[in-house]
Amino acid sequence: MTRPVEISYFSDVLCVWAYVSQVRLDQLKAKMAASIDISYRFISVFGCSASRIGRSWEKRGGFEGYARHVADIGGTFPHVKIHPAVWKSCRPKSSASCHLFLKALQSLQQEALLPAVTGDGQTMFEAFAWRARCAFFQDAQDIGNLDTLYALAQRMGLPAASIADRINSGAAMAALCRDLDDKEEYRIEGSPTYLLNNGRQKLYGNVGYRIIEANIRELLENPEGQASWC
Repeated sequence: MTRPVEISYFSDVLCVWAYVSQVRLDQLKAKMAASIDISYRFISVFGCSASRIGRSWEKRGGFEGYARHVADIGGTFPHVKIHPAVWKSCRPKSSASCHLFLKALQSLQQEALLPAVTGDGQTMFEAFAWRARCAFFQDAQDIGNLDTLYALAQRMGLPAASIADRINSGAAMAALCRDLDDKEEYRIEGSPTYLLNNGRQKLYGNVGYRIIEANIRELLENPEGQASWC
């Protein structure tokens, strides 16, 4: 049997394009679950939102201008919702704290210390990652605040003490730093990015579903070691 295609999916939880593109990732999992193995990685595009938005958008209206930009993007994709307060009054200082929380959850999932799947077929880690994105974009909650994240986890029945232990011990930070190291090694440009074929193929940004699927099918039909036109 052909081995599943390994995909490293790099994103920032505050990235509107990753939020919009989640539907494509879900479709990929639904259609090709047996043929792919997705590894979720996190990069800090919004590691410091004051710098990323406040300075980069200084001549384009600052946070207010960026908020309009995000709302405009959301308006072109009817499958998502953007709360009017996003980046106006709700301004997370950093995505890194949420990424740290997610890496703690991910390690618990990998060690089978969380339920394997939810009723929707997602892992608990995947379900929380999506819920965190929705908490920001749909509900205008500050997911850069750990209190917000622990409250979300509590509502989902996730083990707060075990999550805190992974954060306090440094295990979650070590996993996050590895993601950031790999970002530099593979020259990941931004969020979201699909990394395939041992780093030889990168699909970055608002990439259509058919393009993503075509790249995966090419790897499935031309497994490693077989002659290729490339």
